[in-house]
Amino acid sequence: MTAVLSFLAFTASVAAISWWLTRNDRMDSSEAYFLAGRSLTAWVIAGSLLLTNLSTEHLIGLNADAFNHTIAVMAWETTAALAMVLAALYFLPRYLRIGLTTIPEFLALRFDNQTRVIATLLFLFSYSIAILPVVLLFGAEGLESLFEVSTTFGISATQAKWLMVWGIGVLGSMYAIFGGLKAVAISDTINGIGFLIAGLLIPILALNMVGDGDILAGFETVYTEENEKFDITGDEPGSFLPFGVLFTGMIVNQIFFWCTNQSIIQRALGAKNLKEAQKGVLIAATFKLIGPIAIVLPGVIAYHMFKDTLSSDQYLQAYPLLVRTVLPTVLTGFFAAVMVGAVLSTFNSVLNSAATLFCDGIYRSTINPASTGRNQVKVGRLVSTLLAIAAMLVAPTIDTSGSLYMYLQQINATFFGPMLAVILCGLMTKSISAKAAKIGLLVGPLLFYLLNFIFGDSYQAFMMQLFGIDEPLHFLHTLVVVFVVTLLLLFVFSRGHAKQVAAPPTPGSRVELNLEPWRYAWLASGLIAVSTICFYVVLAQ
Repeated sequence: MTAVLSFLAFTASVAAISWWLTRNDRMDSSEAYFLAGRSLTAWVIAGSLLLTNLSTEHLIGLNADAFNHTIAVMAWETTAALAMVLAALYFLPRYLRIGLTTIPEFLALRFDNQTRVIATLLFLFSYSIAILPVVLLFGAEGLESLFEVSTTFGISATQAKWLMVWGIGVLGSMYAIFGGLKAVAISDTINGIGFLIAGLLIPILALNMVGDGDILAGFETVYTEENEKFDITGDEPGSFLPFGVLFTGMIVNQIFFWCTNQSIIQRALGAKNLKEAQKGVLIAATFKLIGPIAIVLPGVIAYHMFKDTLSSDQYLQAYPLLVRTVLPTVLTGFFAAVMVGAVLSTFNSVLNSAATLFCDGIYRSTINPASTGRNQVKVGRLVSTLLAIAAMLVAPTIDTSGSLYMYLQQINATFFGPMLAVILCGLMTKSISAKAAKIGLLVGPLLFYLLNFIFGDSYQAFMMQLFGIDEPLHFLHTLVVVFVVTLLLLFVFSRGHAKQVAAPPTPGSRVELNLEPWRYAWLASGLIAVSTICFYVVLAQ
């Protein structure tokens, strides 16, 4: 009963605080609904960035990979911090100077409206088939493995899955549909505080148990006896994240995700000024460096405690078993509420971004250019509702026999490389034509899909023979191959075309923001970069 009450108390508190802080906001304009009226401050941006990205797939998936391999998987977090530095120093000043609402809007200014529509459809396709349903399914599967929901309520595992998918989906939808970006960002921040507390609590309790009441002694024991697990460059055969990808596809993946992905960058686009945007992104980057303590270290501790109990095939049970072993019953409800909050934060954030993309990139630009802000908000709410219902219907039917985390990453990678190539060329060159941009956006994803999913065996055999390797090429290496090919296509198909430059914003159509940068942005960025490098220097074996 205590667990249920604490679960309801935390969940209700998040909803109540979000409502209270947005109760007087008027959602009668697209900017108010989709960009929080450009009023977000640094800590809200930071919290929303973290919770949009982190969810149960990280807690369970990355800890599981650390259980089976090494802490090398923390590269998903550490290299993210470097990409966020790049976002703060290079991308955000340019985005805010134009006054963008979406990333495809930039492509319309730089190339043409058709390019924007294609990019918008690619974003929406990625969100609808991969992120939204998979996030719900990850959440349901994660909560079942952590708290055995089916056993607790005396229902089947299938019934529990449907119950959790629809429960989380409906609750997350309410934030996105009725509250807009501001309500989403505020709820993300509160859930982020809870996520940080709960995430750090598990390794502390586990080390305390290993050390018989002494946390430091527990860490020394784990570090000494499982020393090979602490090799951050661990590159054993079959690793989920070989060290070499840090210098190829990981760079492309992280720059796209943290610098140009609409569901992420929209939080910073809603900042009240450049200073708050940069501070928010860099605060989030700092927390990214702390993240491995919660989403990688517990996997190693679980290996130390359960290596004689769990086989390598049961690696996904490592973190749930650790939680059930060390978490006091009195905290179970709070921990469950935090996990639900993490899932619905990712879900409602992506839902809000999908509605923003549709309204700005398709409805306002193509279907009804004369639409009012109030009308766009109505359309955005309708789109959010339809996408949420579709995701809740599809999620429980997804096959879970393979790795959902790998599925999510590979589906995303299908779009990441080509879209980043087009956006970077739009920002950094004047010689890429609109025709070439459209070809790159269409051919690049198709090429990745063919190489990775259709002709994967033939492609892998060719690459293994070409490079003289024994293991199949990691999909992140394929991502950089497609990225380079897309760049070549952009330049080849731009030959003979007149140089193009980005169209200047129409006078009076863009909001005026204070573009004075944060005075400590470069110092903070340098410290983050040095800290990241130190991780690899200190933990390399």
